[in-house]
Amino acid sequence: MRPSHTSFCLKDLFLSDILKRISEHTMLLSQFRKKLHTAATNYASILRDCVEISNLRKAKTVHAKLIKTSEQETDFRFIHNLLIHAYVKCGDVINGRQVFEKMPDKNVVSWTVLIAGFVRKGFPIETVSLFSDMHRSSIRPNEYTFVSVLQACSFAESLHLICALQIFALIIRLGFEGNVYLVNAFLTILIRHGKLDEAIQVFQGCFNRDIVSWNTIFDGFLKFSCDYIPGFWRKMLSEAIKPDNFTYATVLTGLAELSNLETGLKVHALLVKSGYGAEMCVGNALVDMYLKSQRLNDGFAALAEMPLKDVCSWTQMAAGCLNYRKPVEALRVIGEMRRAGVGPNKFTLATGLNACANMSSLDEGLKVHTLVIKLGDDVDVCVDNALLDMYSKCGCMDAAFRVFGSMSERSVVSWTTMIMGCAQNGRSAEALQIFEDMKKVDGVKPNHITMICVLYACSQGGYIDRGLEYFSSMREEYGVVPEEGHYVCVVNLLGRAGRIKEAEEFILQLPFRPSVAIWQTLLGACRVHGDIETAKRAAEQAVAIDDKDASTYVLLSNTFADVENWSSVGALRQWLDNRDIKKMPGSSWL
Repeated sequence: MRPSHTSFCLKDLFLSDILKRISEHTMLLSQFRKKLHTAATNYASILRDCVEISNLRKAKTVHAKLIKTSEQETDFRFIHNLLIHAYVKCGDVINGRQVFEKMPDKNVVSWTVLIAGFVRKGFPIETVSLFSDMHRSSIRPNEYTFVSVLQACSFAESLHLICALQIFALIIRLGFEGNVYLVNAFLTILIRHGKLDEAIQVFQGCFNRDIVSWNTIFDGFLKFSCDYIPGFWRKMLSEAIKPDNFTYATVLTGLAELSNLETGLKVHALLVKSGYGAEMCVGNALVDMYLKSQRLNDGFAALAEMPLKDVCSWTQMAAGCLNYRKPVEALRVIGEMRRAGVGPNKFTLATGLNACANMSSLDEGLKVHTLVIKLGDDVDVCVDNALLDMYSKCGCMDAAFRVFGSMSERSVVSWTTMIMGCAQNGRSAEALQIFEDMKKVDGVKPNHITMICVLYACSQGGYIDRGLEYFSSMREEYGVVPEEGHYVCVVNLLGRAGRIKEAEEFILQLPFRPSVAIWQTLLGACRVHGDIETAKRAAEQAVAIDDKDASTYVLLSNTFADVENWSSVGALRQWLDNRDIKKMPGSSWL
């Protein structure tokens, strides 16, 4: 039976209706996809802005809108990745981790963004743990992932080096060992763990080194072995590598430690050509190199050429002047710094106080003390110790006691400074009482300098037996092994008391060959008590050790003069003139 015309028409109508519906659904689907794409584009743009300006509030607003929309609309992996990035860039790693955990489909970007965020926020242990989770998943890490996790290994002291070695082994296995950024990150880890030799081996095996690679090794040499810096500098130049500002700063700092002026001058010449001389860190390193190479004027010239100077620039210049025994110049530099509008820090103030102490200038010291008070909470025990030293050397022990009493923290230097200050200012009994008080303080033990000051106080105050008792108990009670300075103090202790013979016998029984200073101390005691014969023997011993030291001859000559033995004085001075031995002239701040 043949189908009727009517049945064909019905089929055509049915087919036409189906095609029409399919077309409508296709259009709706296209519109829906377009809508999704438009929404995703908008969200992506907003989130990128959040990343640029670290706008956490706007990132949370976008997150709230995503939560309210349908699952279909929010299931965009790249939107979730951008949201994680926005959160971690704004420092909110907790919300970033929550978004990550709820993602149905994670890729390498998802893991890498979160790992980088944890590193940036300062969570190295959590970073390595997250990387371990990633490694156990099916996601393969890329170069950016490895850079972040290596940084985590570099920052965390609690992570053992073996962790970094395992990660670098994985880098090699995945074929990323040629990536210079990964090699540089690994070099940094080795340097921070003190593995300089291993870092050099890795460096030598890397064939696409950049300036960061060289700088990392320079930094390692600076930390552990400055002696290699000049040779490594020449090697870098021979390979036509152009140094940058970090290179210059590191190399000049290393040369300063070595006092290597010859190489320093060559580096300075290249620095002038390179144009990096205007960098503050480079300028500071250059000044430091000249100061430590005993070139004060060149240090001043380098400082003057710096377009910008910070407190470190001025402070190291002042400290350099102080090391050159030019305290007046040191204070002038600090004054110039203040006129330039740069405020002092605790190191500046300590330097200024040391300059005042060297000059015994109470007026200048009071001015610096005013600056100390203005600095407030930034002052530490080092500045307080410098204050103690300044007041002690200016003879103001009452002021020193007030500072000492106000100190919230006292180090062994604090106690030692007070002991010596009292001893030098005729308050030996108080010096010894301070020492007894010091012994009762937990966590503070006298060192070898403390014991020298204590013995000196005993000598100044005439506490002979007490001083000998302190000396005998040094090793057992305080753990201080007697050194030359302590033996000099004992000789001085006995000599001041007139026990010249006992002092000479003490010297002859020393467990080492007595130095010039020890014999000169005995010679000085002989002059005080008029013991000519012992003075001659002490002078003979001192001259046998160093016949160019004029102090011995001057002491002996003065000893002869005190007993009016002018013929011996004349003969001795004639003998000095014939050998062109000159006494170092004295100096005074008056």
